[in-house]
Amino acid sequence: MISHRTIEAIRNKYTLLRAEMDERTRRCWAATEALTLGFGGISAVAKATRLARNTIAAGIHELQAPTRLSADHVRHPGAGRKPLSLTDPELPAALDALVDPATRGDPESPPRWTCKSTRRLAEELTGRGHLVSPSTVARLLSRAGYSLQANRKTREGAAHPDRNAQFEFINRRIQRFQRRGWPVLSVDTKKKELLGDFRNGGREWQPGGCPEPVRVHDFVDPRLGKAIPYGVYDVSRNRGWVSVGIDHDTARFAVAALRRWGQRHGRAAFPGAGGVLITADGGGSNGSRNRLWKVALQEWADETGWSVSVSHFPPGTSKWNRVEHRLFCHITNNWRGRPLVTLETVVQLIAQTTTEAGLVVEAEADRNCYPTGVKVPDEELHALRLRPETFHGEWNYTIQPKR
Repeated sequence: MISHRTIEAIRNKYTLLRAEMDERTRRCWAATEALTLGFGGISAVAKATRLARNTIAAGIHELQAPTRLSADHVRHPGAGRKPLSLTDPELPAALDALVDPATRGDPESPPRWTCKSTRRLAEELTGRGHLVSPSTVARLLSRAGYSLQANRKTREGAAHPDRNAQFEFINRRIQRFQRRGWPVLSVDTKKKELLGDFRNGGREWQPGGCPEPVRVHDFVDPRLGKAIPYGVYDVSRNRGWVSVGIDHDTARFAVAALRRWGQRHGRAAFPGAGGVLITADGGGSNGSRNRLWKVALQEWADETGWSVSVSHFPPGTSKWNRVEHRLFCHITNNWRGRPLVTLETVVQLIAQTTTEAGLVVEAEADRNCYPTGVKVPDEELHALRLRPETFHGEWNYTIQPKR
């Protein structure tokens, strides 16, 4: 019986020599080792090198054959399986015809790409009489210029002709308010989050083999509901305030978050301010066409005595809103991989968000009810002290307090 030490020695030699040997040399070397060991040599060498027993036996036959291969040949002429391009010359055309209906983009320009899996393609080709494996399909697709690609967000739709001009107007307005020492706020509603032991994207460090157990299905828990974070980002001071609601994302909920920010920080941080500038998206609870948003801002202006100036971003440009990339992204990163089991958990995780750039965030739960479907009649809208700017007054306007 061949000892374990002998097998280990063969394995070590093979590891050192493998990179220096071609297919023929490897076959002959393994055959030599097997012949040297005698009975059981083929099994021992196969175990040590993981070469097939047939390969080692072929090497022994080659060493003992009266005719030997020349130095520039690795296999006997005609040896090995024939490529499918020879045995099944119609396969590439069949594969291309199968992929083409699902191909997106210009089929004449590389790289071409498909949404069908190689396993599915191999099954369909086999059903049509072309015996092929998924790995062979992958090689054929690669040679034909296909590659695996994900979707990439590049299309924004038709850009508004005054898009850049609105950006420049917003920047000038921000600089004017900052020179006065008045607050500049960026506001928006963050994505609604399910409350409960649901899966939250991302990973965090845990003891090995002890992941946080969560539910398999993401169905709303009627007892806990959803969390609705509304963010108020102070552009000048790099401070964030988040009101976490549980009812509906309405205009009154949005202005309630602004009101809480003003009560907690606004008045103390900007004691001499006579107004505030708010930059917001063009839709949602703080949309440019939302009548209730303007009515609620009028109420807030009357309470504070501040003039409330608003600038909305053009359609399709919400990702440039500062609250998105200076506040919300850090909140998402802070609670990655953690189930948001309760409203208090959401509030605490938001309040623990900090950055090296000095971001400080505070959060508070808002358990009030904000009914939807509130109608604002024309008479109430016309009673507002709303002054539109000369440049796109539907996007840029100021609401003055009535007293």
